[in-house]
Amino acid sequence: MAAKDRLSKAEEAARAARSNQYLQRLIEDEQLRASLLSAYESARGAYARMSNGKPAGRTLLEDDKLHKQLGQAVSALRDASSSLREAPSRRRRRGKGLIRMLALVSIGGALAMVASEGLRSKVLDLLFGAEEEFDYSPSTTPGSAAPTPVAG
Repeated sequence: MAAKDRLSKAEEAARAARSNQYLQRLIEDEQLRASLLSAYESARGAYARMSNGKPAGRTLLEDDKLHKQLGQAVSALRDASSSLREAPSRRRRRGKGLIRMLALVSIGGALAMVASEGLRSKVLDLLFGAEEEFDYSPSTTPGSAAPTPVAG
């Protein structure tokens, strides 16, 4: 009977763990686990330095290595708590929206140039310069023809 009780309690604990968002984040997020492990190691080292037999007040005020370890523990805990507070990061495909927008603009521009002759001429004028009207005026006058020699 006691074994069934323990089994049901274990199942209940497993269900609670599956529904707990913080435990899920801890399982899934490697950076969070690394921050917590770093905080634990730094705090453990700081505790060892505090319990070395010297007076705690003196150690707190004078030991620079203790200050460094406490600072590392605090920063690691700060990183872990901010990681827990923010939503889980999803991998975003950067540039996908930009590519779609560029494709839409280029297709729209091509359709506009095909449909509008005025737009086409403006674009050609911008690219190659405005067309100049060219009137040909010959430098010689077509007056009299040159005399032809008479064969005879």
